[in-house]
Amino acid sequence: MSVKSFFEQNRGAFFSDRDAAVAYVKANCRDEFASVLLTADAAVEQKFVFQLRWDMEQTTVPVVFDGPIDWLRQPGDDPEFAYAFNRMPFWVCMGQAYAMTGDEKYAKAFAGQLVHWVDTVRRDDSACQKAWRTIEAGFRMDYWGKAMCYFEGSPHITEEVMDKFAASMTDHAEYIMDNWNSYNLMSNWGVIANRGLFFAGCLLPETERTAEYRREALRRLDAERRIQVYADGVQWEQSPMYHNEVFRCLLEVVLLAHQKGIALPDGMEESVRRMAMVDLAWQKPNGSEPMMGDSDDIDQRDILTLAAAVFRDGVLKSAGYPTMDFDSLWMVGAQAAEEYDTMPAVCPEKTDFALHDSGNYIFRDRWGADGAWVRFHCGMLGAGHGHADQLHIDVSAFGEDVLTDSGRYTYVYGPVRREFKDPTAHNTTTVDGEYFYITADSWECSKLCRAVNRVYCSNARYGYAEGGHLGYYEKGVFVNRRLIFLKPDVLVIADEFYSGDSHDYRQFFHWGETGRVSEESGLIRWDGEKCAARMKQISAVPMQVFQHPGRISRHYNHAQENTVTETVLHGEGFTSVFTVLALDRRGAEERFSAEKLPVYSNFKGIQFLDQQIEALHITKGGRSWAIAVAHEEYASPTDTFNAGGCTGFGGVVVFDEAAGETEIGTVLAR
Repeated sequence: MSVKSFFEQNRGAFFSDRDAAVAYVKANCRDEFASVLLTADAAVEQKFVFQLRWDMEQTTVPVVFDGPIDWLRQPGDDPEFAYAFNRMPFWVCMGQAYAMTGDEKYAKAFAGQLVHWVDTVRRDDSACQKAWRTIEAGFRMDYWGKAMCYFEGSPHITEEVMDKFAASMTDHAEYIMDNWNSYNLMSNWGVIANRGLFFAGCLLPETERTAEYRREALRRLDAERRIQVYADGVQWEQSPMYHNEVFRCLLEVVLLAHQKGIALPDGMEESVRRMAMVDLAWQKPNGSEPMMGDSDDIDQRDILTLAAAVFRDGVLKSAGYPTMDFDSLWMVGAQAAEEYDTMPAVCPEKTDFALHDSGNYIFRDRWGADGAWVRFHCGMLGAGHGHADQLHIDVSAFGEDVLTDSGRYTYVYGPVRREFKDPTAHNTTTVDGEYFYITADSWECSKLCRAVNRVYCSNARYGYAEGGHLGYYEKGVFVNRRLIFLKPDVLVIADEFYSGDSHDYRQFFHWGETGRVSEESGLIRWDGEKCAARMKQISAVPMQVFQHPGRISRHYNHAQENTVTETVLHGEGFTSVFTVLALDRRGAEERFSAEKLPVYSNFKGIQFLDQQIEALHITKGGRSWAIAVAHEEYASPTDTFNAGGCTGFGGVVVFDEAAGETEIGTVLAR
């Protein structure tokens, strides 16, 4: 493939007009480019550190080569650096730096490193196995192809360099063509590899074989998205970071197919759009993805910006950036960026979302950076990247994480991997000190746990989600959790343990590391930088409450200390515990109380047992509610309950006393 033919064939793929893209960056994205330039300059000097937004395993200490690069270098016991190194995302930064500056040092370094890698890291050499996993091959076909497109006009992209590039891309494509099985069908690896295969089929010379690359890549990608992406749009591995990796791969395939005029399989674009809507649904008020499973705290608005541009969707834009970001610009070009900038952002019609297939439920009091955001999970583990987070709850308010997942920290199996993956790292419960999921290694479990009893309800005033699991059925315990969100700022959690025996139960609450935990007047208090939260726990059985240090990992290989509240109680037979969380802006706390109410039968005139139905009276500021939660059926033969003067019937009923509700109330669950 000649240099001339490569650039002529691919002009219009990704960014369509380099000069216009450069002008857009100078006018709109100077800060983002400055960050990219740091990565490019370091790579030219053979200093490699992975700190780009979507570098999946970030590093902080540069690996430096004074002489020839050792592409198989593995510092420490974690091979993730070697994997990331052999994906070459820094070559894309070099290309962007060249496009922006015209400085030939970037083209010279790119060409030299490319030729050196092709000559020294050979697929048929067993010593190079770390560099030749299918996932790395897929990333390289993506990053190499994009990088090369930036260097049009450089004298350092010689015919020899282009021959090496095209021959290696072909070798990569043939390798992927020979590797596809049930593992790739179910894994993000398959999507990443076949995205690369599609790119190779688009960028290499037009032949019957490259057309076959495209056809086979699309066939595989279509099969992969049909089996991996639930009907609710969530990628099955239950990790927002890997959902976004698969989503980005499929989105870029859709974009390149549009640019090349290639027809896509029926249903693929709609499936990708559903994945975009998942990102909108679970996006935190600060724009980040949740740290669910193996996920970092990453601002995901760039990928929603790209999706909004590809689909010309103002609702998606409302969760993206108001103007095109740097990376998305280089995917769509300056003209599409200008169209995006003028496209109106449309606020979604609803604030709450039930992603039933994956078991993810998200509630907001409103859209906006200062709004309250709550996420509840009750679903499948989701392969090796899922964590033991059954019944976990996240809470964010006023732009700050109040209760949070602990993150992932490392993939190296051992005490630290288990520390961040086990149930004790999540805002959930355990029975008798045993775990409902048990890890066997970094990726596999020796014990799994089925989610059951999922219920959801949403309206303008309240949000409700419920779920249980069978992780302790062999012990004769059914665990159930009910979540009641009194919008905008009160959360009620009812934990139910159904058993006929005696057991010890534990709750874990991981507080955001930006706040300080204290106890006062029977309340647990968390004072953050922007938000203040107070938590009251209520149970018919005695409780012990402990505060101990924990850790939160917002990025790979990095952790910060936080505080964990652990509540311990012992129950004979059915046992329940209520947790009420009040949220306020720091310095503007409203009066708050939560007390248990006796519940009576209107028909029989008796007081119901706690194991049948319980009720709370909650006040905050000038508002007050009575909430009844039925643990079992109680209306025999025909009955209603009375809790604090409020009469109703149902499984979960809320009475807004400030609105004068004393009869019927709002039924959230039957």
